[in-house]
Amino acid sequence: MSLLSGKVALISGAARGIGKSIALKFASEGADIAFTDLNIDEVALATKSELESYGVKVVAIASNAADFESVHNSVEQVISELGRIDILVNNAGITKDGLMLRMTEAQWDAVLNVNLKSAFNFIHAVSPVMVKQRTGSIINISSIVGVHGNAGQCNYSASKAGMIGLAKSIAQELGSRGVRANVVAPGFILTDMTSALPEETLKQWESKIPLRRGGTPEEVAKVCTFLASDLASYVSGQVILVDGGMGM
Repeated sequence: MSLLSGKVALISGAARGIGKSIALKFASEGADIAFTDLNIDEVALATKSELESYGVKVVAIASNAADFESVHNSVEQVISELGRIDILVNNAGITKDGLMLRMTEAQWDAVLNVNLKSAFNFIHAVSPVMVKQRTGSIINISSIVGVHGNAGQCNYSASKAGMIGLAKSIAQELGSRGVRANVVAPGFILTDMTSALPEETLKQWESKIPLRRGGTPEEVAKVCTFLASDLASYVSGQVILVDGGMGM
């Protein structure tokens, strides 16, 4: 039997990138998938088709993750169409980098709302479902900069650090109801964004990583699959860095 057979996973911001890789891996392990993105465009519809090729049920929802009401409506739709939610992955995120002295209030608010408030929105909406089921796995996608910080990313770093504190608090609040909460903190992951970097910049990054290479979205997805599955039934409140040793 596949690791996630019979489970329903809800993943925010999963039309592309790391979120898409997580959704594909979950589907390959038998989970029905609901995913959200700000718009269900051609890219999102293509992702939906890829997921359906695994023979699982798939629901694609246009939702503003930073909007409380929109998220609650999305969760209601998932319950209506798929019946339950066993796994929540808070993956929605943006960057608006800049040094503190030059950062605008709008840049700060946008990143905190999309990255951190969205996680609150989804957990708030999903918690009653999981508590009633007396089972559930919540996974916050943070970042190595949420653990160590990074110059020029104070808004992003703060949002990702907040996701760690949020998950640890939820692990304590809901543990007695069978709900687990953990954090995956990726390091330097090779995505469409990083592929546009100059080769010299890539080499500089890789020189800081003990494994001497960037990670792949699929490697992040594998760790999420472990945390989502019953293999991690006694793992809660943890932060797992998927960074090739970069954060040591």
